[in-house]
Amino acid sequence: MKTLYRTATAVLISGYMASAAAVGPQPAAAPQKQVLTIGYVKVGHLSPMIFISEPLKACNVEVRPVEFVRYADARTALLSGSIDVSGIGPADLAIALAQGSDKLVGLTGVASSPKYLVTRKGVKMDDWKDLAGKRVGIAPGSAVWFQWAATLAEKGIPYNTFTAVNIQGGGTAFVQALQRGDVDAVALWEPFESQLVADGTAFFAKNLEYSGSKAVGAELGLLAATRDALQNKREAVKCFLWAYKQAEERLEKDPEAFAEAYAKYTNLPLPVTRESVKLIKLGGVLDLDQLRRQAKTFNELGVIPKDVSGEIDKVWDPTLVQEVM
Repeated sequence: MKTLYRTATAVLISGYMASAAAVGPQPAAAPQKQVLTIGYVKVGHLSPMIFISEPLKACNVEVRPVEFVRYADARTALLSGSIDVSGIGPADLAIALAQGSDKLVGLTGVASSPKYLVTRKGVKMDDWKDLAGKRVGIAPGSAVWFQWAATLAEKGIPYNTFTAVNIQGGGTAFVQALQRGDVDAVALWEPFESQLVADGTAFFAKNLEYSGSKAVGAELGLLAATRDALQNKREAVKCFLWAYKQAEERLEKDPEAFAEAYAKYTNLPLPVTRESVKLIKLGGVLDLDQLRRQAKTFNELGVIPKDVSGEIDKVWDPTLVQEVM
């Protein structure tokens, strides 16, 4: 991760001043040096993370990075208090609440994108009825799976219409399963979606979009902090959001810079990330009403043991983002 910071520094310096158009001035530096332990989930829509270390130094904040493969691992680390802030899945606030913990506090969404079922070349997938009898690779409990399951429920499509193939591990396992022909399609996330399309293995089934459900929506993730960090390191968390939002804004305005940052952050080829950024819009779309709908639906789907939609406001605090914008 230190190498990643050094790689990004030149890009940061060249674009740093141009990134502050809609973001407010630098927050006041903490009177004493603070250390912020930040979880890095290696997904492209969180690539603004590579630009935060240097700006945080100006706030008298030292960054200690911890890398994660999955949102679920980052959520576990936040709950244990081993990290202060991280990207997590949109469902993770409700999951933590249903488990009896209010230690996580959501701060802001990060990005949105359309989601299409990624289908192996040669497989017919023109309409929802074409799901019948197909083998679809899913990651149960993942952010993408919540989008998929909620869409099916809203469309009245029985889950047993197709054969759900649970695939464990990261996105590479999905790529390999589709390439081998183990499954006919996958409900997957970027950059692995675009990787499969770019190498000719699959296509986006554009008539099977599953990011528009009323319950879950198109949000790809959110930034969250521990309640302890918000109480004891509030200045540092605020400065983190300021630095992140500056980078996010600049990358959203410059697709090529986004693709380059994406490639550095994930170690993926630039041709793949260029395709991926065509789908991703940086900047969160999540709000409290959406979180309430999600929490209610997750309970109805049997994903979490109780309906926490009436409590979700306790773990959502957009005020720091409002202060830095």
